[in-house]
Amino acid sequence: MKKGLLALLIGVSCSAHSAITMSPQPDPENPGAYLVEKAEIDAAEATLTADPMYKVWAKALETRSNQVVEAIETQLASNPENVKRVERVFPESEWTFLTQMAAPEYTYTRFLRAIGKFPAFCGDYADNRDADAICKRSIVTAFAHFSQETGGHIAIDNYSDNPLGLEEWQQALVHVREMGWSEGQEGYTTGCGQDDWQNRRWPCAAGEGYFGRGAKQLSYHFNYGAFSEAMFNGDATVLLDNPGLVADSWLNLASAIWFFLTPQAPKPAMLHVIDGTWSPSVREQEAGIGYGFGTTINIINGGIECGEQNKTKGQPVNRIRYWEGLSEHYQIPLADNEKNTCWQQTPYGSLNLNGAEDVLYTNWDGNWKYYSDRPGGYSFECELVGYQTAYSALTPGDYEKCVTNFYGSHAGWPEVTVVAKLDKPDQGDGNSAGGNGWSAGKVYNTGDEVTIDGVTYQARYWTQGDDPTTSGDWGPWKRL
Repeated sequence: MKKGLLALLIGVSCSAHSAITMSPQPDPENPGAYLVEKAEIDAAEATLTADPMYKVWAKALETRSNQVVEAIETQLASNPENVKRVERVFPESEWTFLTQMAAPEYTYTRFLRAIGKFPAFCGDYADNRDADAICKRSIVTAFAHFSQETGGHIAIDNYSDNPLGLEEWQQALVHVREMGWSEGQEGYTTGCGQDDWQNRRWPCAAGEGYFGRGAKQLSYHFNYGAFSEAMFNGDATVLLDNPGLVADSWLNLASAIWFFLTPQAPKPAMLHVIDGTWSPSVREQEAGIGYGFGTTINIINGGIECGEQNKTKGQPVNRIRYWEGLSEHYQIPLADNEKNTCWQQTPYGSLNLNGAEDVLYTNWDGNWKYYSDRPGGYSFECELVGYQTAYSALTPGDYEKCVTNFYGSHAGWPEVTVVAKLDKPDQGDGNSAGGNGWSAGKVYNTGDEVTIDGVTYQARYWTQGDDPTTSGDWGPWKRL
């Protein structure tokens, strides 16, 4: 079913700027459906993710096998290099110094395993950046947020509850599960069971609760599912069926490291704010968003904690106090281009970045634009969007899934199948109507012309098999 004239008029300019070649062909075994060649799908994805930052993001999310991770122990010569760096810049004595109130489920070995899962955390840099200093700053940043998310929050002079006189920034990781919740309770199931893309990709398990667990208090089924995919080779069901693992294993710390490394478009990954890999866009700079601890607050909870209206609110004030105490103790200087606060920043949720050409997005959704040189005007593509979808630009194979799953799932949209090799249509063999220019098997794009019996016709849009002599006033051909 072809789109209407209005879509045609709106979309002409859209297709004119497309640098992506797509040549879908009718599926001979499925009327109304189309075939697209794998090479074109891969080329489209490569074009849309050509910015080098996409490779940086994907590299940051690479993981080691769980078999390697679970072999990590303190001071082993076989430990991965990034784990050895952590042991050097943040030895077990420092872990003990900051976790004297911590729950027993959080251990130094589990901390090392969580980091060992992600080679990019405390990893090497090919340029001259100081990897040891970045590692130390990353850990201290994480602990400042741990102190807010799972800390004791007990005043230093409260001797009955804090007999050791610990600073609040020494009180991280007290809670493993969200207060008021325990295993076996069903909860945080908002949206579970709905017929939508989140439930199709990350289906809730009956009787399970997706309340906050771990150092970052991972919550809700879509976060458990996405984290499970990262931990278990794309298998979302492991943690959806067994969410308690995020409390009772090294995953209680790995969930926080994963969050630290994952960009949530248009928000950058916290690591890349800290190590300088990220460059704020013009609109972000205009909104006060730049380098420093303050931007990590905006990434985590900007809608509630950032902006002038939240300047004196407890949560951001606490986070900043914890960061300042930790950074002073560990002698981490504040760079000239950094700010520890975010009250001067527009929260990301209130920042309109639509149309900003220097902002990168990380999720795929269907491309609804009209392309006059393609069947029915459909794009047969997906595009990058600034909101969460089922398909990530950082997950191999998700672009193809977006195209094949998106098409056919909307009323009136054709099904699409990706094939390894596509036989190209007949480009004219002389057996044309009237013997002078048009071939029923040839694909004609917008503007192509043919001559039949001395009359010239021009294609209004993509067409194949439509005889120009019978096209009519609103058909694919017009008489010149």
